[in-house]
Amino acid sequence: MDVLQLPFLGHALWLWLVFGGVVVTLLALDLGVLHRDGGEIGVRESLWLSAGYIAVALVFGAWLWWQVGAQQGMDYFTAYAVEKSLSLDNVFVISLVFAAFAVPRAYQHRVLFWGILGVIVMRALLIGAGATLVQEFHWMLYLFAAFLMYTGIKMLWVADHAPDPMRNPMLRWIRRLVPMTPHLHGKAFWVRQPDASGRMRRMATPLFMALVTVELADLVFAVDSVPAVFAVTSDPFVVYTSNIFAILGLRALYFALAAILHRFTYLKYALALVLVFIGGKIVAAELVGKIPSAISLAVTFALLAGGVLFSLWKTRGEAAALKTSAQ
Repeated sequence: MDVLQLPFLGHALWLWLVFGGVVVTLLALDLGVLHRDGGEIGVRESLWLSAGYIAVALVFGAWLWWQVGAQQGMDYFTAYAVEKSLSLDNVFVISLVFAAFAVPRAYQHRVLFWGILGVIVMRALLIGAGATLVQEFHWMLYLFAAFLMYTGIKMLWVADHAPDPMRNPMLRWIRRLVPMTPHLHGKAFWVRQPDASGRMRRMATPLFMALVTVELADLVFAVDSVPAVFAVTSDPFVVYTSNIFAILGLRALYFALAAILHRFTYLKYALALVLVFIGGKIVAAELVGKIPSAISLAVTFALLAGGVLFSLWKTRGEAAALKTSAQ
């Protein structure tokens, strides 16, 4: 029997290897070619880079549709849209983290890139655990549904309150445990410096603590996004690939979005409604039958488009004032 045809989490091993090869190639191009010398990423470069990631994600989805089947293809695009939309909220938190640690734009890409590697491992563990639970205990889907609806309703109530990533208890514990320098040291995560007694010791820089905080923030967001995607499909391959492609593209888009975050004030309300809809879809499947993926995709896009358009309309005065002041 061909080793590449051996099943792994519901699909042939070669499918996972193709996906892994695509991700490794993207990361190698990003760090080893496009940003080998580091430096600040401008808005235009960010948009082009993000467009490239989105194009790769869409081509991969089309290939999956052709190779595995229409149902898996539609589920992939729906899961990708859900994860992409939910991850937008992560941009708000990342911008707060960089502001809190005073990380210059020139070093932000380094933090986000290494953060991606942590996300790839973290999401693999969470999705593997989630797939096992759903397969062994089908009722876990209804627990996911209840959690998503609760989270969505809670988001509607607190959408106008910015979260404070610095209040994370895990971060406070790490800061007490790990000695940290008071200032940045270029793009270094660790440096050797004398402590209060004059003894040389290895110390973390604020850049490393920013990386840790970004990873902790993604862990918190994964608690929402992973159950949301499992509500679309329980296929681990579709869940994982859609998650990773959405996150890869979002980190590239961060540098363009960070400059105009204030224009998307009402997008959080749309994201909250997406969570409520996805959770309700699981309950509705038990009462009236499974809702087609095409309808789920259309509703998700409609809610997000409504949130974006309403935000742009409500903040049009701010954009006009900014343009006037720039002139």
